[in-house]
Amino acid sequence: MPIHSSVLELIGQTPIVKAQRLDAGVCELYLKLESANPGGSIKDRIGLSMIEAAEKRGDLKPGATLVEGTAGNTGLGLALVAQQKGYKLILVVPDKMSREKIFNLKAMGAEVRLTRSDVAKGHPEYYQDLAKTIAEQTPGAYFVNQFGNPDNPAAHEFGTGPEILEQMDGDLDAIVFGCGSSGTMTGLSRAFATLSPKTELVLADPVGSILAEYINDGVLNDKSGSWLVEGIGEDFLPSISDFSRVKKAYAITDAESFHTARELLGKEGILGGSSTGTLLAAALKYCKEQTTPKKVLVLVCDTGNKYLSKMYNDYWMLDNGFLERPQHGDLRDLILRPYGQRDTVVIGPNDLLTTAYQRMKLYDVSQLPVMDGEELVGIVDESDVLLHVYGDEARFRDPVATAMVSKLDRLDVKSPIEALLPVFDRGQVAIVMDGNAFLGLITRIDLLNYLRRRVQ
Repeated sequence: MPIHSSVLELIGQTPIVKAQRLDAGVCELYLKLESANPGGSIKDRIGLSMIEAAEKRGDLKPGATLVEGTAGNTGLGLALVAQQKGYKLILVVPDKMSREKIFNLKAMGAEVRLTRSDVAKGHPEYYQDLAKTIAEQTPGAYFVNQFGNPDNPAAHEFGTGPEILEQMDGDLDAIVFGCGSSGTMTGLSRAFATLSPKTELVLADPVGSILAEYINDGVLNDKSGSWLVEGIGEDFLPSISDFSRVKKAYAITDAESFHTARELLGKEGILGGSSTGTLLAAALKYCKEQTTPKKVLVLVCDTGNKYLSKMYNDYWMLDNGFLERPQHGDLRDLILRPYGQRDTVVIGPNDLLTTAYQRMKLYDVSQLPVMDGEELVGIVDESDVLLHVYGDEARFRDPVATAMVSKLDRLDVKSPIEALLPVFDRGQVAIVMDGNAFLGLITRIDLLNYLRRRVQ
């Protein structure tokens, strides 16, 4: 293997793995690991393509400011290239983006501006419109505009497409992809039209997006829904889009996407992102519909490392109704972390307050039940610790028993849900008991999540 002079030289030439344990019917299913790009996604390709093409045209001066709106990985690809080439980068991202992506972007030096994810194109706070406005108001800024930039699909027409066919020895019956800016679809469509006309193009689309209906029924809906999968799906047709060779599309729910991505990890050992789950779910549907063997390739478009706090987090999946939980018909249905399953984060009365503080920070909780063996003897929250140590930080070394509240209001598990409201009104969490047995805590957000799940 050669020694490279820049991480940018590692973009592209990603490996392909043949699936062994996924049920693809009579078909052979191949996984193109775009997650192996240095920035972790297929968008590294267009980040490099769009910036280098702008340099060749003379659109970028040394130290210029790049501005872009991104709902997915394009920002990470641009941040990687901008960092290596010395450009400042301002990214406008919708507030549904995973926090891992935002942390990643900031760590690479990008300026991140969050905006609303509940507004459509044409609204001043829609991420693309806001990015354009910022570019216009920033002296010397260059608006990358992935949705209208021909250098986006060119990365796939002349790079990704020929690369796939070379790896597959020119033999590929179908490829499954998603569509955000539409660069991947448009570029691959043009590449296969010339190099492999027999290859069928299959679109995977989140339920709520308008694209699957447009492909399958020829209907261009002006109203879209909402979805949690990041980076694919649209509420309009990007100006660079070319859907002419795409004849089949599958609408995939968020639940299918998340569960299929988790299945990919569980069966093939490949950690893919949320959009990868959408693409793979569509690919498996396509494969199972076939009656003759076909070689089908699906893009693993980004790594799941950016979604560990979301779809790979069982608590997040439970909160959002994507994992089933046993139903009891009582307050147990609202306990996110049952003590009986050892999911509740607890502390002992003789543990130090500094341990309680660290445990709260680690698990992102505001209060800890204090357990002496199997007996609940108190509860300690952030305010208890703060009031105890304020003015004498040495008190962090005091035992939890010195700061905990031991006089507790407990709710029987058979109490009605309405009994939670006075507890919350007093600024407390609900301590749920079955006789003398502690079952767990219920917080305000637990109740909100429960109520929201009932209307899904």
